[in-house]
Amino acid sequence: MSDCVDRSTKINLLKEAVVKKLCEVLDKSSDRGWRKLGEIVGNERRFKVSSQDMEMCSLKVLQLEGSPSRMLLKLMGERGCTTGHLMDYLQTLGNSEAVQCLKPSSLQILIQPQSLALLSGHNLRLSCHAVGKSPVHYQWFKGKEEVPNSMSPDLVISPVHVKDIGHYICRVNCGEMFEFSQWAQVDVLNVNTNHGQSYHSLEGRLKLVTQPQSQKLYMGDALHLECGAVGRPIPRYQWHRNGVPVPNATKRKLVIPHVMQDDHGRYRCEISGSTERMWTNEVEVVVAPRISVQVSGAMECSEDDVYAIGGGSSDFFLNSIPEQLYATDKVALLIGNLSYKNHPQLKAAMVDVYDLTNLLRQLNFKVVSLLDLTESEMRNAVDEFLLLLHKGVYGLLYYAGHGYENYGNSFMVPVDAPNPYRSANCLCVQSILKLMQEKETGLNVFLLDMCRKRNIHDDSATNIVLRVTANIVFGYATCQDAEAFELSSSGFTNGVFVKFLKKRLLDDEKITVVLDRVAEDMGQFDATRGKQALEIRSSLSERRALTDPILPSDSVDLTLGPSRQWAKAHELPESMSLIFDCGAQIKLGFAAEFSNVLVIYTHIVKKPEDMSFCQAHVTDFSQELDVDPKEMNRETPEETGIYFLSSTLPQHCLYTRLSSLQKLREELVFTVCLQGTFSAMDDDPVHWTKSINIGKPLIARLDLHRAMRRNSCLRTCMMPHSPSHSPCQSPRSEHFLHLHHGPHQAQDPSRLSPQQNYLDTYERLQGAVGGCEDSFYENLNQCHNEQMHNSGGELSSSPGRHSIPIEASDDINELQTAFINSLQL
Repeated sequence: MSDCVDRSTKINLLKEAVVKKLCEVLDKSSDRGWRKLGEIVGNERRFKVSSQDMEMCSLKVLQLEGSPSRMLLKLMGERGCTTGHLMDYLQTLGNSEAVQCLKPSSLQILIQPQSLALLSGHNLRLSCHAVGKSPVHYQWFKGKEEVPNSMSPDLVISPVHVKDIGHYICRVNCGEMFEFSQWAQVDVLNVNTNHGQSYHSLEGRLKLVTQPQSQKLYMGDALHLECGAVGRPIPRYQWHRNGVPVPNATKRKLVIPHVMQDDHGRYRCEISGSTERMWTNEVEVVVAPRISVQVSGAMECSEDDVYAIGGGSSDFFLNSIPEQLYATDKVALLIGNLSYKNHPQLKAAMVDVYDLTNLLRQLNFKVVSLLDLTESEMRNAVDEFLLLLHKGVYGLLYYAGHGYENYGNSFMVPVDAPNPYRSANCLCVQSILKLMQEKETGLNVFLLDMCRKRNIHDDSATNIVLRVTANIVFGYATCQDAEAFELSSSGFTNGVFVKFLKKRLLDDEKITVVLDRVAEDMGQFDATRGKQALEIRSSLSERRALTDPILPSDSVDLTLGPSRQWAKAHELPESMSLIFDCGAQIKLGFAAEFSNVLVIYTHIVKKPEDMSFCQAHVTDFSQELDVDPKEMNRETPEETGIYFLSSTLPQHCLYTRLSSLQKLREELVFTVCLQGTFSAMDDDPVHWTKSINIGKPLIARLDLHRAMRRNSCLRTCMMPHSPSHSPCQSPRSEHFLHLHHGPHQAQDPSRLSPQQNYLDTYERLQGAVGGCEDSFYENLNQCHNEQMHNSGGELSSSPGRHSIPIEASDDINELQTAFINSLQL
């Protein structure tokens, strides 16, 4: 079979010309055609061609230019059939003409040039490689014009300029035969880079380099919006206005020659590559009518004349437009705790965090999404989050998991919390808010998807003094002293709160209006009506919305360090190609399901012709990751626990899911093992190995596993008389420790047990605070824990304290504050 095409090639990757010729042969043959081929494949049952599949193929003859053979080959390709398998089936079929269709020609192009976008001043390289029975010669063309001095397989333009934009193709000559490569589009962006930015790495990664700018126009003016990204393959563009795609707006530049009032709105562009998608900032385009003034009933003046008469300028028009509210940046921390060591397991938090991550990124939030954090990991994650906050920033914190509320303060429960837990083991939301207020943020949003039952094992009251600011919004998934619920399902479903929140989150409305509508939607849900209701607390006095555009402040340089550090939490290792001594070539790829969950997949790109079996798998991972060998190197993403990325991952690979990356103390080193068999060696397996070091991927770069490096969250969260808190410390001493990184450190918790199987069937709804026992609805359980129950009385503030905000100096050691309870709509 040495004269055949690569037997490992999937048949859905065959050239269109080969497929077309093969289908013509199989369609016209009655006794050795597609129907007989389907019977042979079906009898072997490797690719599961059923009688229903054959019937679907036969119906293609009723369509114009329909081909039963093409449908059959498509089904076989989707199920992993290779050229080698097809060749064997055709030989069994005895159709020599069909076999000849798979024989290679005397000239083959193996490497096709790829479209790309790059910056002006960089080096352009397009590659085309072919093999033939005689020497091969190359000639490159730009459009219909030959490119001078381009007679090699690689076309190099150094440096590239805007004038080099265009479509390129290579003609390959071999004796009297010639063949053209695919067209490759080259886009060159003329962008000035600042702060030492570099965009040299283009393979498979999109990088946004040009953002659109807000504009204020008169009716009839021309609108010019421009964005740009670099990457290979060349990015695709789709402009949106008010969340709706603009028809035929699929280029980097959006031009409307004469704007009308209907063109007013918020614009942004969706940029996509082969496997990636990103959004530009959303910008405001204001379109106002032209102003004309009638003077003395006879003379009409334009707006320019009016400004001259008044001694003013066009500021009259600009100032008449309501001021647009901006964020200097948008950052979000999403935490979902499911796999508790000492408390009931949860399920919906993983789905909720994943869905909200995708939605917030569409709103241009810098999002870090984390699952199953211990106490020290949660505190360090919050600490990194706080470093990004500065004046005007929109900060959003979402938490799903176990929780409780005492004396108006909410507590998030880490996965390693003991049973029973107390405030010293948990994170206090109000203490995080206090630190956010000190940053002068533009908007603080807390979305807490947890129960708010009273914890009878925790009778201490916090000493948190909150400032009176007008930028706080709380969205509680349930009311005070009530539970939050999950929905029963054998698959994946959202919790009740996010089920309705995700339908509204992208609305261009004030955030409190969005939450109001979510509350109304939840109120119509029969399963939880009267049992769970969204509660909103707000001190927001402006029309702040999550859709507000980003306008960096003059002091943005002060945040570049933390921003770059936060950005590292999203960095994936570059995919790599591994070539083993036997000649086999393996692709090693990576994807991120969450900021602390990495997906590794291996794919056989090329194997020796005399190798009858070839497979590559990964092994030897750090014990810190608690990877179950039984769930590694599976043939489908779902088998290894990858449920959300299955549609975006390449097919026909072996997949491995690594969770809890925040526990990595050293760089991630593992082994890629290649196993192959040769018919000449009686099919005895032979092994080759390569050690791979990918550094610290995603959130592992932030070293959240360490005992707390800073005491900001710790000092304000701990309760009086707890092991880590001195009852005589004053707020001033706490602030001093925060600034100077005091010596108190929490013990490093033990590692989590392996991830639970999230596909276990939940027969009933489960509460976010604990196990469910007493049924109150057909599929709804009221949730309680052995350490929590309804206190039966009204929650009040600490004895002897007034439930009103108190203005005080740093000399007062203990202050009972009910400020957060006063944050009402």
